[in-house]
Amino acid sequence: MAENFASAIKRSDLGDALIPSERSTEIIQTLPQQSVIATRARRVTMSKLKKTQPVLASLPDAYWVKEGGLKQTTKTDWEDVSITAEELAVLVPIPDSVVEDADIDLWAAIKPLIAEAFGKKIDQAALFGVDKPTTWGTDVFAGATAAKNIVAEGTGTDYAADVALLGQKLAEQGFAANGFAAKAGLNWQLVGLRDANGQPVYSPSIAESQPNRLYGYPLNEVTNGAWDPTKASLLAADWTKFVYGVRQDITYKIFDQGIISDTDGKVIYNAMQQDSRIMRVVMRVGFAVANPMTRLVAKGKQYPAGFITPKTASSGTQSTK
Repeated sequence: MAENFASAIKRSDLGDALIPSERSTEIIQTLPQQSVIATRARRVTMSKLKKTQPVLASLPDAYWVKEGGLKQTTKTDWEDVSITAEELAVLVPIPDSVVEDADIDLWAAIKPLIAEAFGKKIDQAALFGVDKPTTWGTDVFAGATAAKNIVAEGTGTDYAADVALLGQKLAEQGFAANGFAAKAGLNWQLVGLRDANGQPVYSPSIAESQPNRLYGYPLNEVTNGAWDPTKASLLAADWTKFVYGVRQDITYKIFDQGIISDTDGKVIYNAMQQDSRIMRVVMRVGFAVANPMTRLVAKGKQYPAGFITPKTASSGTQSTK
């Protein structure tokens, strides 16, 4: 990924829309989308760089005892899943003259857009491994693929049957799917689906703040740009097993002095010399999947999530029961 140190918001980037002679101060822009991981995963607060999550590694057993016989022993083992907070950051330089001449508060307008960009990076890394910190371990798609929790679209009689088959796969491994995430636009594909009794399996939300529902469970379309539709169209998961650790929430700080340099130490932006200010945005977060043992499959054969893959990507991933 190419590094970018020299980007700054200039007057020409805003144009007459934000620096007019006389115009409304309202901005029409896309509502920033939240991270599905930050929204749905179990959030934990991290007081240090690393946090451990104990996960069941072996299960206790029981034994029949004949009259007068000896009772046997058993044990349970636990192993730690480590969550490491990694830094996500960006610098936003804007010349003072641009800020002064704009009819809106540029800093306030930029903040939610940066939060959306942070959410995209978190979802990309956690779900599909894009630019994933090495300390985060296996991404969800890779983990589900290794466990063969993949259903190719068209395996069943329709998409509803594919979803049911995926839920069955998770149940057979001891996990209960309690929610879905999906590519943008999947809701239109689901609107007409019915179960065997002719009842709709998909319920569009009538409240703006509430998610849609599929088979009675919440469905979040990922519209922040993080979803890779070439890999999958839908994720079913036990979201209680996804752990989202926050060491430092998003912080914004504006500097009226400072420089920006590249990796070679060359100064490419000087706030004082160029009459500018620089907003620094920083966040420290971690992600991990807790994958405990269950009674239904051997250790290493289980995973609390699965995907439906598109027909174009189904080669080699066809579901086998």
